Amino acid sequence: MTNETVTTGSVEQFLTFELESEVYGLEILKVQEIRGWEPVRDIPNTPDYIKGALNLRGAIVPIVDLRERFNMTKTDYSPVTVVIVLCVENESGKHVMGIVADAVSDVLDIKLNEIKDSPNLGSKIDTRYMRGMYVTGEKLVMLLNVDKLLDPNEFEGLEGF
Repeated sequence: MTNETVTTGSVEQFLTFELESEVYGLEILKVQEIRGWEPVRDIPNTPDYIKGALNLRGAIVPIVDLRERFNMTKTDYSPVTVVIVLCVENESGKHVMGIVADAVSDVLDIKLNEIKDSPNLGSKIDTRYMRGMYVTGEKLVMLLNVDKLLDPNEFEGLEGF
């Protein structure tokens, strides 16, 4: 992993993580840090998939459980459960949010021309949070658009974040 790889424009780095044995990827430049799971403070009047908030060096960081956000089976958090802290941007500025993942997998260097468009799965399947798909070996990696997935404007009760 060299800085040259990150800045060439033809290749981007993605942090991959697992949810229910499926592999997802996020732009590495959006990742601030990766932490082990720790209990969070509840935030009242928020959807169930918002687990609460962490105090991260004085900043209050809302934590989203992607299993619940994607309507997957709930599971107990384990020693390999992680919180990936991300910087999200929208029209109102930058926000720091965290996502809960089953485990972190790898960092992939992906050529932009190897990213496949998200499939059209009909109007009942929401693919607006997907940036595209990438095939590596026998695995299909779903690349997520963090800014759309974690847009604080979509979350009730998070107006102050």
